[in-house]
Amino acid sequence: MSSRPRTAWPVVAVFTAGYLASYLLPTIVGRLSAHLGLTAAQAGLVGSALLLSSASAGFTLAGRVERYGSRTPARIGLVLAALGYGSAALAGSVPLVVLSVVVGGFGSGAATAVAAAGIAAQRDPHRTSSLGLLTVSATAGALYLTIPHLGGGHRLPFAAVALVALLVWPATARLNGPTVPEESASPLTGRLPHRRSGLVLAGGMLVWSMAQNALWGVSSRIGITQAGLTEVTVGAVFAAALGAGLLGVMGAGVLGARVGRAVPIGLGTVIISGSIVLSSSARDLTSFATGEILWNTVYPVVLSYLIGLAASLDVRGRWAVLAGSASSVGVACGPLLGSVLSEEAGYPAMGLILGAATLLVAAPVTAVALHTGGRPLVPGSVRRRGGAPAALLAATTGSLSGAVPKLGSPEQPVTELRVRRRRLVRSAIRTAGPDGGPGQSNAYASTSDR
Repeated sequence: MSSRPRTAWPVVAVFTAGYLASYLLPTIVGRLSAHLGLTAAQAGLVGSALLLSSASAGFTLAGRVERYGSRTPARIGLVLAALGYGSAALAGSVPLVVLSVVVGGFGSGAATAVAAAGIAAQRDPHRTSSLGLLTVSATAGALYLTIPHLGGGHRLPFAAVALVALLVWPATARLNGPTVPEESASPLTGRLPHRRSGLVLAGGMLVWSMAQNALWGVSSRIGITQAGLTEVTVGAVFAAALGAGLLGVMGAGVLGARVGRAVPIGLGTVIISGSIVLSSSARDLTSFATGEILWNTVYPVVLSYLIGLAASLDVRGRWAVLAGSASSVGVACGPLLGSVLSEEAGYPAMGLILGAATLLVAAPVTAVALHTGGRPLVPGSVRRRGGAPAALLAATTGSLSGAVPKLGSPEQPVTELRVRRRRLVRSAIRTAGPDGGPGQSNAYASTSDR
């Protein structure tokens, strides 16, 4: 986005409202099944409808947030979320709940798209995405501790999401309005940078999110039916897991770009794969809690780096919105996939399948992080537009130590400057040399031609 917000907290607030429904998906799906008479697959399908609607909003707004500004789409999204989820909380019939859920999901997707574009516009996208995940994890954790003690059937989770959307509304006053691109700015229909890397990242995030939310959508049922726990105990485990996620996100914020993005994404995805297998095969409180807590500790860390990686591909936030929407499609397919796999193959086999899929995605996504500058600079590294850094060049040619960035420093973006082309006088240019000879330095010879 061409106009950077002065502070990140309005973006973080809108991010929280947009992401909250997906964080509460296990309790939403579980309560739809328990209180509306739906089967596990039918309840999962309702959850998928919510998230598919959210993804469609993201695809609709991709590349358009800068044109419309952040404020108006965010307000429309929050209004739709409040109306949709509020109506779902009041409705008693399945068709009305499904219709309301689709409306609310579209509102969540619009808010998430605005937040993604806002994150890309920040000077430190990873720090802002970490703050957003920190806030939504804390909010969801508090709700997981509260909702099981209040009853309310399927109504309470929907009412909570609608209330958060209303509470976030005042923050939209601090968002940007429509911006008019300057003459030197790229047109709104300009070509996407890093097209191949962006497509690989979007496809990887789709599969990665699908595997995560296939387990997340049935985690409540694993705890209750396979591990023999009560809803209150499962809610406490989820709250503890999200609390551990807060620590993970804070750690990721402190770590920042010191080790690049490739190491956290690759290593974190491997740990997540093992956690999925452990959680899905749990038959007691210890194994279930260990798997869920370990998984939820690492999951938001990797997600924050993925969001930051997508934001770094395009400062206008188009890849952040597109990759986020692709992730929403995966999230949408997750509950249905988890329900079908668990019913057909059982929870342990489902975990093995999802763990393997997560491992397969780790390689291409990590490669994108390496290729697009997700690693720290080495001495002499120069970031080229659209190409790999010229690593080790200065180190191998004996450059001065003060002329190169410090080892571990994040790569610096390159800003294009438009220079007015003028006629160059050939005789005004000479080679540099000492003592006024043929190679005399002529630094001021072309002063009048500047």
